[in-house]
Amino acid sequence: MYALAARAHALALLDSGRSLNSVSKQTGISRAALRTWQTCPEPLRRMDGPCPRCRPLPGPPDDIAAYAYLLGLHLGDGCISDHPRGGHYLRIACADAWPGLIEACRSAVLAVQSTGSACVLQKQGCVMVTSYGRHWKCLFPQHGPGKKHEREIALGPWQQAIVDDRPWEFVRGLVHSDGCRIINWATRVVNGERKRYEYPRYFFTNVSDDIRRLYTDTLDGLGVEWTHCSRGGRPYNVSVARRASVALMDPHVGSKR
Repeated sequence: MYALAARAHALALLDSGRSLNSVSKQTGISRAALRTWQTCPEPLRRMDGPCPRCRPLPGPPDDIAAYAYLLGLHLGDGCISDHPRGGHYLRIACADAWPGLIEACRSAVLAVQSTGSACVLQKQGCVMVTSYGRHWKCLFPQHGPGKKHEREIALGPWQQAIVDDRPWEFVRGLVHSDGCRIINWATRVVNGERKRYEYPRYFFTNVSDDIRRLYTDTLDGLGVEWTHCSRGGRPYNVSVARRASVALMDPHVGSKR
């Protein structure tokens, strides 16, 4: 007997286009078992625990800090797709350059859906942290066809309550998906001599006006000063550069790792 998490991992690999042979060699699971799971995924449906949004009295996930962080990641680099045999896949793209981010994303997925699994599927230049479940669309109602910036993105009241309660985790998720912390520099003439000064700065870049507004509204609530700016002719950037505001963000967000 194979654990349900192992079944979910193997099916995610198969659904990504891998062959039976390659998945069998990687996981040690027989081809016969893999074929059976492809045609009869019912055991996977039983791995889902009760959905907090589907209870008679809907409520938030148990770990709201992990959810706020995962919500930020999902709005930046996430998507939800239907499984052909029922249920859904949550996928979050994470760059190979940041192994700490990959693990933080995977940990958040497991905290939000503790009865599920989270596997890492290698793509060119990035990995997809992937999790199967029946209720991902309940937990992230911002899903929908097409690109996020071409449709409205708004939080439900219960999601906004979580963001209000855990704003730093939400900001951290957004920055870790579509932002960065860099060291900027400028020059200034002092006593006839040009000197170079360096200072840290946060950027957040997203084409969706709605997602940028969610970010800046949350920063406003935290007392973080920000400005809109254009980079390369693209007016989709939010900058945090004032020393006091960077100091506010550093303990809670910091650089990707």
